[in-house]
Amino acid sequence: MTDVSAEFDRQRLQMVADQIAEPLDSRPPVRDKRVLQAMRIVPRHRFVDEQTADLAYIDRPLPIGHGQTISQPYIVAFMTELLETAPEHDVLEVGTGCGYQAAVLAELVRHVYTIEIVQPLAQESKSTLEKLEYENISVRAGDGYLGWPDAAPFDRIILTAAPDHIPQPLVDQLKPGGRMVLPVGEIWSTQQLTLVTKDEAGNVNQQAVMAVGFVPLTRR
Repeated sequence: MTDVSAEFDRQRLQMVADQIAEPLDSRPPVRDKRVLQAMRIVPRHRFVDEQTADLAYIDRPLPIGHGQTISQPYIVAFMTELLETAPEHDVLEVGTGCGYQAAVLAELVRHVYTIEIVQPLAQESKSTLEKLEYENISVRAGDGYLGWPDAAPFDRIILTAAPDHIPQPLVDQLKPGGRMVLPVGEIWSTQQLTLVTKDEAGNVNQQAVMAVGFVPLTRR
């Protein structure tokens, strides 16, 4: 009988090789070695229910309940690479979902602060991350549009749900020299994955990177 854990490990390594490091389509490959290693480590099947676990390592979003999804692996890796993280960084994530993106970031940075507006999801992701023994992740239920003022400023900020504009509170909580990656746009129109940078003088620039599709950022 095949060892289920070993099979998931095999699928995860294959996922990184075929979907992320060398995509079989026209998408740009992810080259950051630290990001690739984090994607090899984090067990995506632990962040979905047992009925969905067999699909965990295919390159597509999956439902996680409450009308939310876990992003496809390529997008998680690509957005993480865009952040250009370092081990000394503190990162804010808006849209915890099941906790998968937070776990990937936790392999790369000093601390991850992650906010989820759907309280049951926040509780479930906190439980999953604790079971996986992540000690450098703080989970909060709340309105991510407002950020996490008492932990700010942040070296990096990432949003895994799409607002229709760049939230000013998050720009304000980004350190000089910081980077923010987020999808921007209406839910039924084309959203743009956007890179926001703040230089040492506090000047803010933004760059559209690629068309994407995310669930909307909801407010209380």
